[in-house]
Amino acid sequence: MSGITIYEFDVLIAEASGDAYPEGSHTIPDKVYEWLERQCLRAADESGAQWLRLSQRRGHRVVQVTSFVGVIRAPDGYQIEVLPKVGKAIGGGAVEARQLLIEMLSCLQGFRHVQTDSAKLSATHMPLLEVFIAEFLRTVGHIVKRGLRSSYSCKQDNLFALRGKLMMASHLRQNLYRADRFFTEHDEFSIDRPENRLLHTALRRVLMLSAAQTHQQLARELDFVFADIPVSVQPRIDFQLVRLDRGMGYYSDALAWAKLILEEQSPITGSGGHNAPSLLFPMEAVFEAFVAKHLAKQLVRPLVLKTQARSHHLVRHQEQNWFCLKPDFLIQDANGDLLVLDTKWKLLDGLKANGTSKYGLAQGDFYQLQAYGQSYLNGTGDVVLIYPKTAAFDRPLSVFEFPKLERLQLWVLPFCLKSRQLLVPDCAPFAAALEGKREKVTANLESSVSR
Repeated sequence: MSGITIYEFDVLIAEASGDAYPEGSHTIPDKVYEWLERQCLRAADESGAQWLRLSQRRGHRVVQVTSFVGVIRAPDGYQIEVLPKVGKAIGGGAVEARQLLIEMLSCLQGFRHVQTDSAKLSATHMPLLEVFIAEFLRTVGHIVKRGLRSSYSCKQDNLFALRGKLMMASHLRQNLYRADRFFTEHDEFSIDRPENRLLHTALRRVLMLSAAQTHQQLARELDFVFADIPVSVQPRIDFQLVRLDRGMGYYSDALAWAKLILEEQSPITGSGGHNAPSLLFPMEAVFEAFVAKHLAKQLVRPLVLKTQARSHHLVRHQEQNWFCLKPDFLIQDANGDLLVLDTKWKLLDGLKANGTSKYGLAQGDFYQLQAYGQSYLNGTGDVVLIYPKTAAFDRPLSVFEFPKLERLQLWVLPFCLKSRQLLVPDCAPFAAALEGKREKVTANLESSVSR
């Protein structure tokens, strides 16, 4: 099974485009390119989050991936592995970028079943899709070792012996001239339950997806264990019937992988208007979840981190609140909000302050943080933009001041993906206008986050 590994925002071009390919582009088979073009047009028609976009480079039509990472799988099996763009900036190549992505994915709410250590080890010698398959097979093997669960289910059947409750109306209708039959309703203790059907179906799917011989062999061995269990005819309905009741907890990880494999969508792309095939994850959401997990560990009591606040709106109209203000994070203590923070998955250049580049910052983000500061901090305090740390952006930028809001400041800080820490200035006056306990707490924050 052929494929290619690229990074976010890389450009793909058809092999038949000629010899003079645009610099930095990646060639893919013509049929795969045509399929990607159709996906671009479909995403545009559906007005969803576009994981691909059409463009032109030196007179050639090209397709550019956006900020979605993971695996794109064409109908003919061709795979395009998309890794985080920060992998280029921090070095280490595809292996380190893949391992970093796996660790970041483990912070997602719907993806915390990944066992980071084993997955990162697998990532050193296999592409991302095979890493996912390896994790799925590992969890199914764990279930097989503990034993497949059976359950009682109510069944109706025309039997040769009376069993359970005789269904008189059906019995007379079907057995009026058959004295040797009994139409009964009875409970049957069976291994045929939705959880097992879904795992069996996912194993069959893995046999089609995986190109690794070791995975093929293990999948066949596990599939043999499920031989007496039918595959799921309607997986979506079976997922609704899943009941992880008492003693069924060890099924949860395998079922999470089965859902990912059978529905071919990530926990993020399947909701919130993001539509994408295969296994794709929007890096904005992945980065936000990663920062949330590790920033919360850096705070000292009584500071707490609140995610996705929704307590304020931009305007009020006809006694209704419009345009909810939803910062990524709030740092709070018992007295209220101290800091407002927002994550941005974008690579900055700390040396390009002049001209139109302005470090690569977006004016819209500043408007957004100004609105957050006025609503959540009453225009007094500090708001923070968090970007991934790279060699070009390895230290906080000088403070930004709002001329008309003298008591509100904006900070642009790097978050180190390797050390999992937010970097702040040595003497950053976070919440300097706050008094007493708040000022002391902010100093504790500064000392606990900075190294």
